[in-house]
Amino acid sequence: MYLKEFEIRWSDVDANRHMANSAYLNFMSHTRMSFLLEIGFNQKTMSQNNIGPVVFHEHVYYFKEAFLGKPVKVSLELVGLSEDGMFFEFHHNFYDGNGKNFAHCQIMGAWIDLKTRTLTGLGHEFLGAFNKVPKGDGFKVLTKEDTRKFSVRPKDLV
Repeated sequence: MYLKEFEIRWSDVDANRHMANSAYLNFMSHTRMSFLLEIGFNQKTMSQNNIGPVVFHEHVYYFKEAFLGKPVKVSLELVGLSEDGMFFEFHHNFYDGNGKNFAHCQIMGAWIDLKTRTLTGLGHEFLGAFNKVPKGDGFKVLTKEDTRKFSVRPKDLV
């Protein structure tokens, strides 16, 4: 399990004086990018390969409040990856200073080719980096069907 440590800042709290939902998203994004940097996905290598990560959905479950000035640890576990590396699923958990779990998130996303703006699999080097990462409990090989499991479709106004 990958862990990243934070402290809840003034800008992370909302009108109820607890951590705002936007702060959860920011901490998770920072954790994912730190993880990717550590396994070789940095601005230079992603630019050379013309790829970037996109998020399909994030489902956050809040168990308990978190407050200003308190330490936070955010975990990241790889729980799903397609054979070509195109699709990924991570789980994040939020822990307080005593190691108590106060929130959980399931995130699914993919890689996009930044020129064609279409989904793309990972090249051999990047896929190899992901395949070396310890897998979380319940890890599964993802398919396109897994990305559609919630069947939510756009509904235009016109």
